[in-house]
Amino acid sequence: MTNQPDNSQNPVSFSREADILRFTTAGSVDDGKSTLIGRLLYEAGGLYDDHLASLRGDSKRLLREGMDLSFVTDGLKIEREQGITIDVAYRYFSTPRRNFIIADTPGHEQYTRNMATGASTADLAIVLVDVSRGVTIQSRRHAFIASLLGIRHMVIAVNKMDLVGYQEEAFLKVRKEFESFSTRLSIPDLEYIPVSALCGDNIVSHSDKMPWFQGIPLLKHLENVRIVGDRNLIDLRFPIQSVLRAPNGVRHYAGRLASGVVRVGEDVLILPSHRKTRVKGLTVAGAEEGMAFAPQSIALTLEDEIDIKRGDMVVRAGNMPKISREMEAILVWMDRVPLQTGKVYAIKHTTQTIKASVSRLHFVIAPATLSRSPAGVLQLNDIGRVSLSLFKPLFCDEYSRNRYTGSFIMIDPLTNMTVAAGMVIERGSGAASTLLSAEDQSKNRNIHPQEGDVIGLDRKRLLRQNPATVWLTGLSGSGKSSIAFALEKKLIAAGHVCYVLDGDNLRSGLNRDLNFSPESRRENIRRVAEVARLFNEAGIIIVVSFISPYREDREQARKIIGIDRFLEVHVDAPLSVCEQRDPKGLYKKARAGLIAEFTGVSSPYEPPEKPACFLKTGEESVEACAGQVWELLVNGKFLESHD
Repeated sequence: MTNQPDNSQNPVSFSREADILRFTTAGSVDDGKSTLIGRLLYEAGGLYDDHLASLRGDSKRLLREGMDLSFVTDGLKIEREQGITIDVAYRYFSTPRRNFIIADTPGHEQYTRNMATGASTADLAIVLVDVSRGVTIQSRRHAFIASLLGIRHMVIAVNKMDLVGYQEEAFLKVRKEFESFSTRLSIPDLEYIPVSALCGDNIVSHSDKMPWFQGIPLLKHLENVRIVGDRNLIDLRFPIQSVLRAPNGVRHYAGRLASGVVRVGEDVLILPSHRKTRVKGLTVAGAEEGMAFAPQSIALTLEDEIDIKRGDMVVRAGNMPKISREMEAILVWMDRVPLQTGKVYAIKHTTQTIKASVSRLHFVIAPATLSRSPAGVLQLNDIGRVSLSLFKPLFCDEYSRNRYTGSFIMIDPLTNMTVAAGMVIERGSGAASTLLSAEDQSKNRNIHPQEGDVIGLDRKRLLRQNPATVWLTGLSGSGKSSIAFALEKKLIAAGHVCYVLDGDNLRSGLNRDLNFSPESRRENIRRVAEVARLFNEAGIIIVVSFISPYREDREQARKIIGIDRFLEVHVDAPLSVCEQRDPKGLYKKARAGLIAEFTGVSSPYEPPEKPACFLKTGEESVEACAGQVWELLVNGKFLESHD
């Protein structure tokens, strides 16, 4: 039984963290977002004397009446001159009850990506609506994006009430109009407050010009809204950002705790290795602690020496994220260059960056009406649902459950521009899901594997060989098939029973329903491994000739077939040699853009790290390479003499 850590200081830390409210302003152009924030800062005493003097000077220079409070956040010269917000402006202020971080975002449609950036980390959104104009398309768009980004608290600030004489009817008209739209949004906490940012009505104190309003002023609402329950403190997700080595040799695993709570002494699991260990030590802000909670930045020490690197994740064995090579997501497209399905993009998710492509664009959502329409392309500021194919497994949760592990950004690797923000809305399923282990499959109560009286030893005596799977992996044109059939001929001539499973042959039959996306490649390898295992159970030697570009897929095949029977052979030929050979003309087509996701050109190949042997087909003949595999089988005692 481990000693319980002293957690006495953690409730205080948690309380302080909960006292920070991050909120964003949104709405259409000229609805008064910057003025509202300026008023909040001014009334709350968040502006210094030199800042006020600068505001008065700029207001006078630009012929503004009095002191224009919108200049507080409109920091760019062009913003002040044009009276618009372009960039996202962050401001900080505090009251005796709470600390605040504000993100003032632009209202123009062309800066929707800036609005999404500011809202991505917010706990609450203030959507301003000009009472004289009513609910605009941008108001709907920004409210929808805020809802999409998982913001659970929203205030509809009906602004410029001074322009309509503070009439209740005008406020109620806007409220009714927005309520008819908001019923289709996922916003648990929605409040309506009539305000005048210019005059200060209902901003800090209740306005006597609107006695009909029985609610509380905006600042008081911000001070009292409860956000502690919004945080996911159940699912432990700790993506490793860096590995630090202390002078005494102890490794510290540092990063930001994405969700959940971690304690010293508890058992944890490391992904993707699935190694189990225990938390030995925990540091928060340089001090030893007994526990930590999201979103604190921490450093862990573990009891066991495990190979852990950036991008790995610490979780609990009984509460794991989905590990998948496919997912469905909502994309907010932020680039002037439209989305291209099949193109390779980079996905930045937690602390790792992987390659991916959009395999399908399902539909585009119209923010004004929330209607869905089929589309062949995603343009700047469009919002659509897509299916993603990933080159490596991702450890993700649905965005509605975990905003950190359920979100990502998409980057164009050619321009290094962020082209989209994404939210996971459906976990991968089917062929792309993590394969069930044999142990997991046996737990299915409706499946009962059957065995007859003939055992493996009987087949060994009959065939005079031990079954094995020779797994030839390499680029297209490296010589895999030639070596496979040469080896088969050599084995048959010596009286051994063997069979070749060739990639093209299986894709013509068993796997004809699969394409060449990463998830289909994964399923392709799984099926081949299952077939090879059955042949091995029958005592037959199998020679597999597959590109099988991903290490993880080959490792999964090893587990299915059996470690003792699986012989990984790297058919190693330089890409230049493979392209020169190009027996099927595939490289030429791939270079011309006629074949998408072609290994070595537009899709990666991960060579084996510790294969049973290397075959240098650029230097040695097919017969010599087949002879090397023969020796591998002999030395492994898979072959017996038939003399």
